[in-house]
Amino acid sequence: MPTQLILASTSVYRQSLLQKLGLPFKCYNPNIDETAQINESAHALVLRLAKAKAVAGATQFPDGLIIGSDQVAVIDGKIIGKPHHFENAVAQLSQASGKAITFYTGLALYNAATGTINAEVEPFTVHFRHLTRSQIVAYIEKEEPYYCAGSFKSEGLGISLFTRLEGRDPNTLIGLPLILLTEMLLTQGVDVLA
Repeated sequence: MPTQLILASTSVYRQSLLQKLGLPFKCYNPNIDETAQINESAHALVLRLAKAKAVAGATQFPDGLIIGSDQVAVIDGKIIGKPHHFENAVAQLSQASGKAITFYTGLALYNAATGTINAEVEPFTVHFRHLTRSQIVAYIEKEEPYYCAGSFKSEGLGISLFTRLEGRDPNTLIGLPLILLTEMLLTQGVDVLA
């Protein structure tokens, strides 16, 4: 097994999720350009960025098993990201009201010692209930989801915005699909239950 498990993210949400597996790990900032390429699909974007984030740590962690992840939301066929401020959050949640939104989370596991990489995209669909502007504003003021794709935190009060969720792993919605990661780790000889 590589000497270190590395998370290519500074996200406190991803760090908290990875801690659930009970494995020691380090974090680093992959510091890559996350701009979508012209005509790049959501699936292709998150797969490319997850791989790039994982591979970016190879020089710093040459024996590391490096986890890269990236996520975008798609509303009405359009990729949306983090709102960054109140007005964008209101606009995103207003657009999502009464609709199904699909989140695409790319996950890559790179073995820097061998140069092998395993990467996949895990989709997760959220069905929003019909929301009034006052409900949207109240939610945003309570949780301030400015750095969350789609303008909500499903692990918090954001769950009240939905009618149902579709996907194999609810952790995917927060940004790190742990079921898929556990499967990938096994291919590298890391059994979280051992």
